[in-house]
Amino acid sequence: MVEETKTMRGLDAIRLAIEEEMERDESVFIMGEDIGKFGGCFFVTEGLLEKFGPERVRDTPISENAILGCAIGAAMAGMRPIAEIMFADFLTVCMEMIVNQAAKASYMYGGQISVPVTIRVPFGTGIMGAAQHSQSFESWFMHVPGLKVILPSEASDFKGLMKTAVRDDDPVIFFENKRAYYLTGDVPLDKDFKIPFGQARIFTEGDDVTLVATGAMVQESMIAATKLTEENIHCEVIDPRTLVPLDKKTILASVEKTGKLIIVDEGCKTCSVSAEIAAIVVEEGFQYLKKEIIRINTPDVPIPYSPKLEKKIIPNAKLIQEKIKKLI
Repeated sequence: MVEETKTMRGLDAIRLAIEEEMERDESVFIMGEDIGKFGGCFFVTEGLLEKFGPERVRDTPISENAILGCAIGAAMAGMRPIAEIMFADFLTVCMEMIVNQAAKASYMYGGQISVPVTIRVPFGTGIMGAAQHSQSFESWFMHVPGLKVILPSEASDFKGLMKTAVRDDDPVIFFENKRAYYLTGDVPLDKDFKIPFGQARIFTEGDDVTLVATGAMVQESMIAATKLTEENIHCEVIDPRTLVPLDKKTILASVEKTGKLIIVDEGCKTCSVSAEIAAIVVEEGFQYLKKEIIRINTPDVPIPYSPKLEKKIIPNAKLIQEKIKKLI
C-alpha cells in the first residue's frame, strides 16, 4: 500500500502535527506569545485558535519565565503542553525553568512524576534578525541531563518528530530552524506517523567522506554533495535529527566506511554540536579515521544585522564543497 503524502512547507508540517495531536488528546494544549489570533511569529499556529478555542490555544504575556513555569506545572499535573518561545535567544530568560525545574523534576521526585512538556524554539539565521534573534543554542541543552533535544531539517521530520515529542513523557526542546520552515517536502498524512528519537537519517550514501549536518546546514551539505558527484566524489550526508538521544551508531558506521568526517552546524564553533560529535568519534572510532576531522561552524562572533555580513559568516554549500575537496 502506497503511503498517502502531501507536499508542504516545514512550518505547515509542524502545524499539522500539533493539530492532529490536539484532536487525538484533549490534554494537549499550546501556549506562547501571539500564538492565538496572530498565529505565531512565523504563523506556525495559524488557524488553531479558531479550531480549538482560547482554552487550548493560549496567548501569554511577554514573559518566557512565566510561559515555561505554567507549562511545566501543567505537565506535572497531567497535561501535555506545547510551549513556544518566540526565538531561541529568549531561552536565556527562562533557563531556570528548563534546567533546574523541567529537566530535574522526575529525578528529584524519584520518578513519581513526569514532565511531558514540549518547548518549541525557532532558531538560526536567515531573517536578518541580528545578534539577539539569530543564535543557535542547541548545544547548551545537550549538556543538561533530563532533557531531550530535537533538531529536524525537513518537512516530514518536522511532523514525525513533533508527534513523538508531544507523546513523550520527558521534557523536549524542539529546535525549529527558520530557514527549514520554508523548505517543502512530502509529508505523510497518516495521523499516527511518528519518527523515533535517536534515529539519524542518511540523506545520501557515499564512500568518500562522511558529512554530518544539522538544521539548515543539511540543505547546504546536500547541495555541496550533489555538486561533487560531478567530480566523482561521493559524500554520505547524515542528519542526526535528534541530538539527545544521539544516534552514534549510524555516524560511527559511516566513518568506518569512509575514514573521513566533516561536521557542519550553524552554532558558534566553541563547545558546539560539532565539537561533541567530533569528540565521540575520536573516543569511540579513532581507529576508523584516515584524515583529521574538519568542523565547519559559524565563527565565535555575534550575528551581524547586515545581510552581506551575515551571509559571510554562515557556512554555505560553496565552503563545504571546498573543505571536502581539500580533505580528500
